[in-house]
Amino acid sequence: MTTALGSADEPTAPRPRGGIVQSVNDSLVIARRNLIRMSRIPEMIIFGLVQPIMFVVLFSYVFGGSMQIGESTDPTVYREFLMAGIFAQTVTFATAGAGAGIADDMHKGLIDRFRSLPMARGAVLTGRTLADLVQTTLTLVVLAVVALLVGWRIHEGVPKALCAFALLLLLGYAFSWIGALIGLSVRTPEAATSGGLIWLFPVTFISNAFVDSSKLPSWLQPIAEWNPFSATVQACRELFGNPGVSTSDAWPMQHAVWASLLWSILIIAVFRTLSVRKYRSATA
Repeated sequence: MTTALGSADEPTAPRPRGGIVQSVNDSLVIARRNLIRMSRIPEMIIFGLVQPIMFVVLFSYVFGGSMQIGESTDPTVYREFLMAGIFAQTVTFATAGAGAGIADDMHKGLIDRFRSLPMARGAVLTGRTLADLVQTTLTLVVLAVVALLVGWRIHEGVPKALCAFALLLLLGYAFSWIGALIGLSVRTPEAATSGGLIWLFPVTFISNAFVDSSKLPSWLQPIAEWNPFSATVQACRELFGNPGVSTSDAWPMQHAVWASLLWSILIIAVFRTLSVRKYRSATA
């Protein structure tokens, strides 16, 4: 009798709410935690802003006078051509930071603490990628201001420009899931940073970001044209009204906005699934 009463009076562990509501709430809590952490390390944000600004200045003024876009060698034309590529490169390079952050949490045992809480398993990764998306948005805003100062302009109106920035952020969010998988697959944050950058260089440079893909060797052109990164760059040029719209017959270049959306959604679906599965096996 005493035993039965005692068992009934014992406090029970909090039970997590089920379904989407729990997952969303838990993800937002983790995202807030990561944003607070980022705000306490201002040098992380500052360095994240300096690198893309350096790319804008160096590419604009060092290479601008030697690049031919269409029939023009005007540096101003190249700057407008360039900016969509720099924007896309900036949002994708945030992938390395996402991977390093998750690897750091794993290395310090923070993930084990999250396991003891009644929360959705995927929320840890979703919250981290959402926090990185907020930081990427801030970087993109600052970079757009710098681009305006060096001569970049939009020619298709504000609504289309906002759609272009939305595509950029969607691509950055998609690539952050690749970074999450890398962060879960290595042992140290340093390895995650290196692993997160190695594959990004060919993805961003074998593309139409910095040169017209028609200028690439014939065997590289199809790779560049079907590159998800190239589709977003091409879509942004169309929406911004910038020079360099492709004349290629490749489907992603002819339907760049749709191609960008489809590539980003596919990457999120595949790598989120793989990342959550890896997270569960790593913390099981």
